[in-house]
Amino acid sequence: MTLATPAEAALGLALATLLTELDAPAARRRAHRRQIYCYIERHLGDARLSPQSIAAAHHISLRQLYKLFAEEQQPVAEWIRTRRLQHCRRDLADPTLADRPVAAIAARWGFASATHFNRLFKHAYGMPPGQYRLMHAQHTAARHLLQLLV
Repeated sequence: MTLATPAEAALGLALATLLTELDAPAARRRAHRRQIYCYIERHLGDARLSPQSIAAAHHISLRQLYKLFAEEQQPVAEWIRTRRLQHCRRDLADPTLADRPVAAIAARWGFASATHFNRLFKHAYGMPPGQYRLMHAQHTAARHLLQLLV
């Protein structure tokens, strides 16, 4: 393996800079998506959060929003639903929130309907949220018991 000469290194740097400049629109799209992801995370608990409200908050059309997310693995509405479910799952497993009703946790993360939340949760994780909470509590209790015995 040979090291690049200073001239080759400078040429490589100039080429990388030029390619970055040529792809400025892609960089702007990525930055705009990051901005929107941050906005979504801050507003997940708002049941009114939707692609329409996100587009309006960022002064772009709904079509532009969908186009912006076309390169992503999930459409924007699906990503919102996935993030909300992940937060609910985390809260259901949190022993400090054991006294909070499942419907309250769902509402906290923007699910307006407990029935709809239960259906989505079961589809995503293979069991209803109450059963998930119970299973996680049992696993946590068993781990604590094992630690006491050791």
